[in-house]
Amino acid sequence: MERKQLIREIDEMTDTYCEGCLVKQSLTKERSKTNAHRFCITQCSIGLRIQRMGEVMMQDSKKG
Repeated sequence: MERKQLIREIDEMTDTYCEGCLVKQSLTKERSKTNAHRFCITQCSIGLRIQRMGEVMMQDSKKG
């Protein structure tokens, strides 16, 4: 997949799902911003998908 397309998809997902996420807001209030971020990158399905897309971009940049 083309790098620009991946970036557009990541932006769209963060705009759609991450902006105003109630889970992240709740975790930030109850615990901390760091704890909320940890949830996003280890348990959130959207966060995990974004990570996989980032890994694809990294692999593509190493090839070319």
